[in-house]
Amino acid sequence: MKKRGNRARQTSKLLLFGVAAALFFVMVLSSLGRSEFNVAHKIGLEVIGAAQAVSTGISGYIGGVWSNYRELINVREENRRLREELRQHKAATTQYREAVATNVRLKKLLDLREDFPDPTLAARVIGRDSSLWFQTITIDQGSSAGVERGMPVVTVEGIVGQVINTSPNYAKVLLANDPNSAIDAIVQKNRSQGIIKGDGSEFVLHYVLRTVNVEKGDHIITSGLDGIFPKGLPVGQVSEVVRARRGMFQTIHVKPAADFSRLEHLVIIMNKSSLAE
Repeated sequence: MKKRGNRARQTSKLLLFGVAAALFFVMVLSSLGRSEFNVAHKIGLEVIGAAQAVSTGISGYIGGVWSNYRELINVREENRRLREELRQHKAATTQYREAVATNVRLKKLLDLREDFPDPTLAARVIGRDSSLWFQTITIDQGSSAGVERGMPVVTVEGIVGQVINTSPNYAKVLLANDPNSAIDAIVQKNRSQGIIKGDGSEFVLHYVLRTVNVEKGDHIITSGLDGIFPKGLPVGQVSEVVRARRGMFQTIHVKPAADFSRLEHLVIIMNKSSLAE
């Protein structure tokens, strides 16, 4: 009896569910022909629309992020290319400026060489002696080009020094500001004669009488009497005059016309005079 009662209850439940499903199906079919959505359709549309809006927003955001990332990569690549082009342009500009400056210096040296009656030879400084005892430089011309010991070396600005040693392809030049150097010179304005010696950085004009009027700014030139440097080459300008209370001579400090720290291209005067002691 109990089993029969349970089966009857299950049967009634299935019938009730079937009737409810049929009624829902009929309601849906009846609403399809209407021009307006009912409440269920409106709720469904609202849910689906919201889901689609969220999905579209996420898709658009991801697409924007990806687009921005690709643009950032392109910008970085463009910046790298532009930096490389800028570096190349700067290098080319530096080379161009150096070529112009070198051309100007060489033109001045050519004009200087034409002023000398003796044969001349252009040379380039390739080294500097770091010794504490001598102020010397090495040039790229030697005995194979006719360079000999004792020949004077000059630049556009003024005197540089004398050749003291040679090899077939190179020569060593004792700078005029070396304490071992001695060059005969005169004060240009009054022709007073003295001896220019180096003090390691500048010149000192010795053996000018205290009675001679020498002032700061006066020009000192070579006298040509030493048989080494031709007459009239720039030596420098007087920077200080010291007149001691005792003694016959005044001490005259001279700023060199040539900058010994920036020597690059020089002219060797190919005379045959011997090296002054």
